[in-house]
Amino acid sequence: MNVKSPKPAVTPIELEHFLPYRLNVVAEAVSRALARLYETRHGISIAEWRVIATLGQYTQMTAKDIGAHSRMHKTKVSRAVARLEARQCVARTSNAEDMREAFLELTDDGRAIYDDLVPRALAFERKLSDALTVEEQASLDALLSKLEVSAFDDVGDGET
Repeated sequence: MNVKSPKPAVTPIELEHFLPYRLNVVAEAVSRALARLYETRHGISIAEWRVIATLGQYTQMTAKDIGAHSRMHKTKVSRAVARLEARQCVARTSNAEDMREAFLELTDDGRAIYDDLVPRALAFERKLSDALTVEEQASLDALLSKLEVSAFDDVGDGET
């Protein structure tokens, strides 16, 4: 018995050519490769690294501001901050003007992790960029900026 499948009502998606899928695959591969670096060296997660990187860049921020900057949901930020506080990598100072809010900053231990990882992260970035010409790097940067604007227009606040 030879039964034919009905013709699909829509054109099927070919994942290997579907832009959202391809972007996700590349982002996941890059993220996992970089994550191995900070997980192996310091036992921290992606979310914890984002908190450390943001505080290393801006010195002092609220958890809400870290979430906005790093595009992380407040729950992820809260859990990462709690783990980093438990490891004494992040210190919390109450905001005298709004007691519901606290300022976060790296401790000496947190700063040591940041100082160790930044040159390695930048070397990782350079290795990726070296696969592209200078012109391709500029084009990729411009294209990613356009895609970010378009994607965040579609999803709202852009939290992940």
